[in-house]
Amino acid sequence: MKILITGGAGYLGSVITRNLLKKHEVIVYDNLMYNQTSLVDLCHHENFTYHYGDVREWSKLKYLVEQVDVIIPLAALVGFPSCEKDKELATSINTTQIQNIVDVMTPDQKMLYPNTNSGYGSRTEGMVDETNDLTPISHYGVTKCKAEDYILQESNGIVFRLATVFGTSSRMRLDLLVNEFVYKLLTDKYITLFEHEFVRNFIHIQDVSSAFEFMIENYDKHQGQIFNVGLSDTNINKKELVERIQKQISNTSITYSDYFEDPDKRNYVVSNEKIEATGWKPKYTLDDGITELIQAYKMIVPQESSRYRNAFPLSYGQSI
Repeated sequence: MKILITGGAGYLGSVITRNLLKKHEVIVYDNLMYNQTSLVDLCHHENFTYHYGDVREWSKLKYLVEQVDVIIPLAALVGFPSCEKDKELATSINTTQIQNIVDVMTPDQKMLYPNTNSGYGSRTEGMVDETNDLTPISHYGVTKCKAEDYILQESNGIVFRLATVFGTSSRMRLDLLVNEFVYKLLTDKYITLFEHEFVRNFIHIQDVSSAFEFMIENYDKHQGQIFNVGLSDTNINKKELVERIQKQISNTSITYSDYFEDPDKRNYVVSNEKIEATGWKPKYTLDDGITELIQAYKMIVPQESSRYRNAFPLSYGQSI
């Protein structure tokens, strides 16, 4: 199959692109907003094509959408800070461009959309599953949930509600919770936690990729559905996460603070039973990811760590 991945040079996209190239032809559309060279090593591959562009340049993107069998729209303005800083930009990238793609898709084309399970908001009781109402608590969550709604109403697309992703990528990120905590404990030997009781669910980046691969192969069985994607044994709070990391990084300490609040109030326990019932299973544990990150961070110079964070773009005329 021929697959279009917008944002394919990003943290998740560069992993999915590599894995899909084993069986498929992949077209990546990305503006390299962070000046990343994450896909340079694929330029020799006969089934790989790269196009530079912003997802808001609709005529360019529309042409590519019309050429493919599968669309994976990863391009987004990601995270709470960036989306709060420019809500109009976030809406245009995270919602409007998805609606544009859906509007020109033909019935035989496939879409796999990565939402975040942050749409479940801040819940203090019970376990959430795909039947729960979404109550996003940030503009980022709102834009993603609006895109999800449109896909489910107007197409046969499959939606993933992803847990917090961890693990290594050729476009590495240090601003995701597990990745950040491991880096912090390695470099500073201590960490200060606020709202340490907040619970998150987690998933390794390679397992996210395998979920996409699995659903491409089994699309007809599961089209039009929503799936949580996470590790069922890692609905844990921040304190428990740090304690897991400390088992592999010695001589570190935790302090607790009530002075600050996390603007991202996600706090929920997520069920992943639905996707597991399809036959898909994750392969990587949280501990596997911690081990991998410790090894990878030997290659990151602290003075250059800002390169690996999704800061708000200096020139927002470009997209992710």
